[in-house]
Amino acid sequence: MRAILLSLGFVLFLDTHHATGADSNVLQTLNTPRTFPPVRSKAEWQSRAKEIQEQILVSCGLWPMPAKTQLHAHVFDRKDRDGYSVEKVYFQSYPGFYVAGNLYRPIGKGRGPFPAVLNPHGHWENGRLADTQEGSIAARCISFARQGMIAFSYDMIGYNDTRFADGARPETLPPGYKRHRTFATNAVDELWGISQMGLQTWDSIRALDFLESLPDVDKKRLACTGESGGGTQTFMLGAVDRRLAVQAPVVMVSHTMQGGCSCENVPGLRINYSNMEIAATPAPRPQILVAARGDWTKDTMTVEGPAIENIYRLFGAEDKLRYVRFDFNHNYNQTSREAVYEWFAKFLLHSPDRSVLKELPYTKEPDAELRVFPAGKQPSDVVTEQALIRYLVSESQKALAQAKPKDKKSLAEFKEEFLPAWKHTLQVQLPERELQAHVGGDDAHADRAATQITVGSPSGRSLPLTVFHSAKEKRDTFVVLAHPDGKRAYLDDANQPKGLAAMLLKNGVSVLVFDAFLTGELKNPEVAAQRKPLENFFTTYNRTDLQERVQDLITACAFAKGAGKGPRVFVHGAGRAGLWALLAAPAADGVIADCDQFNVSTDDNLVASDLFVPGLRRIGDFTGSASLAAPHPLLLHNTGENFRSDWLRDVYRAIGSERQFVSNASSLSDEERVKWILAAR
Repeated sequence: MRAILLSLGFVLFLDTHHATGADSNVLQTLNTPRTFPPVRSKAEWQSRAKEIQEQILVSCGLWPMPAKTQLHAHVFDRKDRDGYSVEKVYFQSYPGFYVAGNLYRPIGKGRGPFPAVLNPHGHWENGRLADTQEGSIAARCISFARQGMIAFSYDMIGYNDTRFADGARPETLPPGYKRHRTFATNAVDELWGISQMGLQTWDSIRALDFLESLPDVDKKRLACTGESGGGTQTFMLGAVDRRLAVQAPVVMVSHTMQGGCSCENVPGLRINYSNMEIAATPAPRPQILVAARGDWTKDTMTVEGPAIENIYRLFGAEDKLRYVRFDFNHNYNQTSREAVYEWFAKFLLHSPDRSVLKELPYTKEPDAELRVFPAGKQPSDVVTEQALIRYLVSESQKALAQAKPKDKKSLAEFKEEFLPAWKHTLQVQLPERELQAHVGGDDAHADRAATQITVGSPSGRSLPLTVFHSAKEKRDTFVVLAHPDGKRAYLDDANQPKGLAAMLLKNGVSVLVFDAFLTGELKNPEVAAQRKPLENFFTTYNRTDLQERVQDLITACAFAKGAGKGPRVFVHGAGRAGLWALLAAPAADGVIADCDQFNVSTDDNLVASDLFVPGLRRIGDFTGSASLAAPHPLLLHNTGENFRSDWLRDVYRAIGSERQFVSNASSLSDEERVKWILAAR
């Protein structure tokens, strides 16, 4: 058996470039040092950059992209100053949610159209109104306008004028930063892909829409710059929105600290990617990184900058990247701002006036004159936090309903849109190349043979498998048996197949059993105790238990597909593992799922520690995932009254494959399931 398996191509190889390369038993945090993966070609990077962009959008609940509703923008209360004007602005990024800020325009620079610069702010106490020696949003906006650019500064959520209808007077509310971090903080919100970072990223996308709507803005010369948390917004926006012609993230691109606020952390975002890679995604579009010796960007000149420069070099665009570091603490002070002025002028201004690229003296307007709703009186239709969350849930439900396959053509469209969402929500990889495999001992019997194998998983762990072949089988069918108790559920005390496994072998079907994450011989109470998915941005940097187990099941399927003569691979899940099987369905040729009479209609049931996957609702949970495998054979049993299979039945009927789908409220016997497999293979 050992020779046969090796001859089938399972040499010691794993495509680690697309894997984390780290043992998933070791937890990552926002302060875990990260390395930039080796990239061998421009095409390889472009493929990875696409994955990064998809991951950001899926993590932020923006895949599929929400409908862009009317902005209903208001620009008013103009004041003319020396070389610029300043106005108040508010618009609706979602119906009833108002984003507010200030618009600075050039005076005396002609009629335009002008370049335009978005200015997200950092976590200053006063947000966009901050004006200190360490950082002034007004200073850079005034300077941009004097140089011949339109500048728009806007609030983070909860700061100044961008608030929910909480019914309280502004002076009675907690400080902006505390209020800023209160949106979408529970597990149910995460199930629906609703997050602080997602809303803020959407606000930035809509802020670009607002700038594009202005008749004096040149749509081909849009830029963004921000500091700290605003730096995160800058490079996130640059990664997902190609309208940005140039960007300048300040004091935030680091290999050692990825961001400490809920507006910078969202589930799944940095399991495989770091801020360095995200910041490199816009290459070869122009970019300047501004760092400080006194914060987490202190290594920019030797680590982050050169790593990102290697990507620009692949495009022959080294001149489109600049990275600088100044001897200050965390800041966006005049020295840092002037470095950005010089860079933006190079790419945004046709004939820059060099005299204004050094910051001239300025006078910031009083806070009350910049506030859009100075008395705290917002528009009458402003929504509450819960009303916005209900709206976002409703929109997700509508998107799923509209995407539900109605025929073969719409099934193909559904897969094109939701397979990336499935992949990035579950944090899984379908191995595209041969898996690293270590073949252990053989155990040959007259009627079967068994081989112990350890496979390298994309999660960075080793996955122990046992493969059984019948003496009379043709190796045309494999069944991967998944169980919450692991291999022991199918093996007796002598490690020989029993029950369903023995019955399949007797009927000439190959069997693979394995221990999934923290099950069987992989049980580790110490590791399990450390895994707290609702604390300290855990899911931003680590897979949940269910994500790990689904990846293990997919890895086992990938091995099985290569361990025979082009076999059809079925996944069988017992108990809770039946739900794993439904989520892994796109990796198999058929699925038999014990639905465990699970009540999928209640969000609270999906936040159990063994089932929690952020964003799962946005992909239609278990039935949405299984739809992605249609028209492959699918058997559901033990559904009870709670596990609804209507969606799947409708999909299979719509594509003319109703015979491939079976749903049974009761639990089927081993004999009945084997009979179904033999008929379906």
